Amino acid sequence: MAEQSEPADWVRCEGCAGLVYGRRYARALQVCPDCGHHGRLTAPQRLAQLLDPGTAEPIGPVPAVHDPLGFVDSRPYQDRLDEARDRTGLHDAVLCAAGQIEGQPCVAAVMDFRFLGGSLGCAVGALITHAATTALDRRVPLVLVTASGGARMQEGVLSLMQMAKTAQAMAELDEAGILTVSVITDPTYGGVAASFATLADVILAEPGARMGFAGPRVIEQTTGEKLPEGFQTAEFLLAHGMVDDVVPRVGMRPVLGRLLGLRPPTDPRPHGDPAAILRAADELADRDPWQNVRLARHPERPTTLDYIRRLVDDFQELHGDRLTEDCPAIVAGTGRLAGTPVVLIGHHKGGPDLGERRRRRFGMAQPAGYRKANRLMRLAAKLGLPVVTLIDTPGANPGPEAETGGQAAAIAENLRLMARLPVPIVAVLIGEGGSGGALALAVADRVLVSANGIYSVISPEGCAAILWKDPQAAPAAAASLRMHPGDLLSLGVVDGIVPEPPEGAHQDHAAAADLLEAAVTEALRELIPWDPDRLRAARRARFHRYGADTGAGAGAADWSQP
Repeated sequence: MAEQSEPADWVRCEGCAGLVYGRRYARALQVCPDCGHHGRLTAPQRLAQLLDPGTAEPIGPVPAVHDPLGFVDSRPYQDRLDEARDRTGLHDAVLCAAGQIEGQPCVAAVMDFRFLGGSLGCAVGALITHAATTALDRRVPLVLVTASGGARMQEGVLSLMQMAKTAQAMAELDEAGILTVSVITDPTYGGVAASFATLADVILAEPGARMGFAGPRVIEQTTGEKLPEGFQTAEFLLAHGMVDDVVPRVGMRPVLGRLLGLRPPTDPRPHGDPAAILRAADELADRDPWQNVRLARHPERPTTLDYIRRLVDDFQELHGDRLTEDCPAIVAGTGRLAGTPVVLIGHHKGGPDLGERRRRRFGMAQPAGYRKANRLMRLAAKLGLPVVTLIDTPGANPGPEAETGGQAAAIAENLRLMARLPVPIVAVLIGEGGSGGALALAVADRVLVSANGIYSVISPEGCAAILWKDPQAAPAAAASLRMHPGDLLSLGVVDGIVPEPPEGAHQDHAAAADLLEAAVTEALRELIPWDPDRLRAARRARFHRYGADTGAGAGAADWSQP
């Protein structure tokens, strides 16, 4: 590794132009204590900051073509290379090492903008590919820290080929089920952004980091349009679904440590309690169906985030569909439920605050929300992690934006994906289960419903307006639709009922969370030992029998059968 120089006595912040004492700036990992601007780190500094002390094992450089075009502009390319090597102490614009982050083994490839603007040339492509191959051979995650102005023009079309070469290396890690994580630093543009930087399973960005294919100046000159404030910054990218999270530099190691520790459950029989799930309708409190509807919608019922805060350790929320936006009505991420690593996805209505409920669209997801869920389920399949979904939505979003965004196709894609997912899926209707918006997260091996939850093809109000021609007939519609958990159990649509505190989950969030944890843990205990073929076959059989006249009548699923 290259030597690190002593910090200057005083450093001028590039963000606010204020002066910062050099040693203080170094202790803050080159983040301005006044404005929070994240200054650039060299590749050696970054590796020293990320990897656990004493664990770094250098990787590379590896053979690559040298000045393939004999390129000369105002001076020979060879002279520029020699100067960059002398000034940085690096062979090229990336430095790689195997090591550990928070005790978790990984391979790290870190780009250095000082070396010809971090441009992607043959040597960089070769070393990124070698780092990926090393991660593949050792079966450890790959962490990429990017900083680049784009492809290296002096190497011509061969630099362009590095985009495909590194993308292929990322695909090989996908096929092998090995986690990849990108850390986007400022700036990340061009061929790097359009290849390995955005192909990672999880994309994190430092505050203020810019990423895009074309730079803002090129875009403005080409289109003649003025770009919006903050265009292509990490915060802009998060809002538009392009990155999973924006993480300050000081918090990056803990976040990476949580992600790198995700592995398939090793204990095939996690602790469970068969009595945690009610499997008979007569175990329920006798409630009028309309009262059940009102309890399912109670604004103070525990939300998905309420349950996550109480039940999930090391939760790392992941954002965005990588296409358009981060839908706030769907919360998704990774964590540990009763010690079992899981991917958790749920509708989030927003709780009792009306402003927050509006921001969360009352739990009615946009197409981007279903696509976010789809992306997280694919990550679960790749890493071998069970999926837990918490469902609480009035239904699919009725707005025109949802329709123009491809809502029907987004829901359909989730139904198809979940039918073939090779990992256990447990879905719980924690409140409302409305229409296709609910089903988009409920194609599962075990479907549970809270004791005051509901599940229906349409809301009782909608049904009353269409069939009764009278919205006031909603209570009668609720009874006829058989939305009550006991009815759902007798129809075989759910496998069991999660008990609630006597007066409803809204009365005691802690007790409701304990009951939910016990039920989900029991369901996972049953499913984790099953291999992918058995899971998929049972899931297929489950949904094939709905509505079929078998002569045996409907009924709750037999948990002992595949």
